[in-house]
Amino acid sequence: MTSLFAQEIRLSKRHEEIVSQRLMLLQQMDNRFGDQNLDKASQMQAAKTAYKRNVSLLNDIEAAAKSLQTRIHPLSQPEVVSLETRYWASVEEYIPKWEQFLLGKAPYPIGFENQNEAENAMQNEAQL
Repeated sequence: MTSLFAQEIRLSKRHEEIVSQRLMLLQQMDNRFGDQNLDKASQMQAAKTAYKRNVSLLNDIEAAAKSLQTRIHPLSQPEVVSLETRYWASVEEYIPKWEQFLLGKAPYPIGFENQNEAENAMQNEAQL
């Protein structure tokens, strides 16, 4: 009977040690979880700060680009605007002729002397 009593006391002490270790480990886990939450909050704050900084930098870059664009290409003078307008009108006028030529449905659109060269070029491309 005394051996059972001694064994009971030994098991009780071992149980207390295990419970004590468990409480210690739970406390450590709780501390680590708290540290992780602090780290996460710190990282979130750093990410928000970086995002705001990046948005600010992008805005500054866009403003600088617009400023440089206006310096490089100042408002066009009337002669330049007139030339651009006439150029695009000419392009729009010739698009259908070139389109038909490139599709092989019409002859070379600009003059007869270059037509043979253009046909030879097209035939050479078709053979490749």
